Amino acid sequence: MTTERRTEHIPPGRPRPNPLAPPTWLLAGLRPTSAPVPWAAVLRAGVALSVPLAVGFALDEPQYGALVSMGALSGVIGDTADAYRMRVLNIAVPQFFGAVGVALGTLVFGHGWLAVGVLTLIALVSGMISSIGTVASVSGLLLLLNAVVGAGLPMPRPWWIAPLLLGAGGLFVLALTLLGWPLRGRRPERAAVAAAYRALADSLEAAGGPAYEDRRREVTLALNHAYDLVLGRRARVHGRSPSLVRMLAQLNVLIPLVEAAPAAHLRRRPLPAEVPVAVRELADAVEEGRTGSHTLVLPAPHSQSERAIDAALRHAAAIVHLGEPETHNVDDRLGRPAALRVRARRAVRDMMLSSASWRYGLRLALCIGLAQSLVSLIEVERSYWVALTVTFVLKPDFGSVFSRALLRALGTAAGLVLAAAVLAEVPRGWWDVPVMFALAALIPAFSAKGYAFQTAAITPVILLLSDLLNHQGFDLIRPRLLDSLIGCAITLLAGYLLWPESWRTRLGDRLADSVDDAARYVERSFAPVADEAAVRVARQARLQARRRIYRDLSGVRSEFQRALTEPPPTGARAAAWWPLVVAVERIVDATTAARVRVNHGAEPPAAEEVERIARELRGLAEGVRSSVTPIRVDVPPAGDASSVLSPVHQEVAAARAIAQPSR
Repeated sequence: MTTERRTEHIPPGRPRPNPLAPPTWLLAGLRPTSAPVPWAAVLRAGVALSVPLAVGFALDEPQYGALVSMGALSGVIGDTADAYRMRVLNIAVPQFFGAVGVALGTLVFGHGWLAVGVLTLIALVSGMISSIGTVASVSGLLLLLNAVVGAGLPMPRPWWIAPLLLGAGGLFVLALTLLGWPLRGRRPERAAVAAAYRALADSLEAAGGPAYEDRRREVTLALNHAYDLVLGRRARVHGRSPSLVRMLAQLNVLIPLVEAAPAAHLRRRPLPAEVPVAVRELADAVEEGRTGSHTLVLPAPHSQSERAIDAALRHAAAIVHLGEPETHNVDDRLGRPAALRVRARRAVRDMMLSSASWRYGLRLALCIGLAQSLVSLIEVERSYWVALTVTFVLKPDFGSVFSRALLRALGTAAGLVLAAAVLAEVPRGWWDVPVMFALAALIPAFSAKGYAFQTAAITPVILLLSDLLNHQGFDLIRPRLLDSLIGCAITLLAGYLLWPESWRTRLGDRLADSVDDAARYVERSFAPVADEAAVRVARQARLQARRRIYRDLSGVRSEFQRALTEPPPTGARAAAWWPLVVAVERIVDATTAARVRVNHGAEPPAAEEVERIARELRGLAEGVRSSVTPIRVDVPPAGDASSVLSPVHQEVAAARAIAQPSR
């Protein structure tokens, strides 16, 4: 095996990068995304935060109104789901934990080192439960944030008033959110299923061309989202709801089409235009709930892949337009979720036994303990902001800790400029209501653009609410910037640099696990079966394995994209390993295409050939685990060019060329 030193190559004629320009990993976080503005959320946020202020002024209790608005702010930030039932969980559950947090913080307000110890313990619990899932992560965030606020700001007495007012703000957001439920009902789920059909239509339209890989990844994301919504709702519905069974059946019949798409792409010729048009017509029928007879107009298929697409598309059309869904014998491709109490018990057990959960909890507890100890020993005005900054920044499930610290500082500075203008020019009183409406409306709009933009939008809102509680006015500006810088410094030192796992990428291990999964998928795809019943079982197992691989690879992609925003060496290593992520996806695609060809008449591969590919993939996985960076080695593809697995051999050879064990 040979090795080579990787050096930067700048093509002739291209100017060298400006050494004074910001690094690429930082610019990635500052570049706004192209997500559309959620106008309904914008209006809802403005109403949710301004109305409580108006009520507070009308009752001559502006502090109470500010606390309700703070609770509404938490609800606005947590309202990120599509389906209404999920939105109830995303808003209501975190509000309960937030109420517990502010109650505990209020009880230790002014108690010095007791407050330090209590907040440190809360940070440990908050960090650990954040590892369970999305709702738990937001719940842990609000538990700690509200505990810090309760311990750092004087709250109304008795102690239960603050949690009651904060909870009322969250419930107000929930009430505004649910106004559309009677009208929209299950439309979010139907829209998600229809979006999966449209994403597939785009991938079929791109089959044979350079855009196919990107379109196929969009199909994976759309399927993940649709299955999460439909299966998540079924887990909370007793019995079998006909509408949910219909949507699940419509998702299930999409899978054979998804499987046939790679086979069509490998032919390197575009499909007839009637195929994606027909899939988009099915998407419209799904979203509108249309049933009844429907005739597809498709050209006659000529190849194995075209026959597979034709059969899958006609079957999908029959299921989509079926008048009465079959409420029995509708299998879940990923398995039906367990009952909520069973999943909760498993989540708690996994959390307590997870070393990653304990590591994150300890990191967060260390940083919060240091922040609270620092402000207890040194006079820092309104010191709760230091711990708030630590909590927001040290959220690894939200992105890179290092880049978030820098983006937090930049976003806070931008937000302070806006807050300074408001506090300096707008008189206190009823003028705060329209100002709050405008500022709150910016939060959903800016949150869709990136973390720095979200921070810039949230900062003036919090400062305006803090001014209503403390009446410091413009004097709040300078301490807030200083506190934010202190919090970012604590996070970088105690939450990042002291933990090697933060800056030494472990992405190779997860990527190697995906390669092992691909090896098992190859074996399962061509395993011999004894009878018809075994064929059905094997097909179901293969479908579930393929969906899980693509779901896992989607998660790996997210991890890599997060690591790309880290400074060297983590970002550089993630960029070096990135081509292998694409290579593994292509291996799974090629395997699926081979299986489709076999199903439609191609000669099945020999068991020895299947075993050789699986062995090569497992060797590749070991090479990934033993390498710090990939070392390119040219590996010629093996196998018979006429074999149905010839494309798989080529993709495995390309993947082995990317990553070989270093010596």
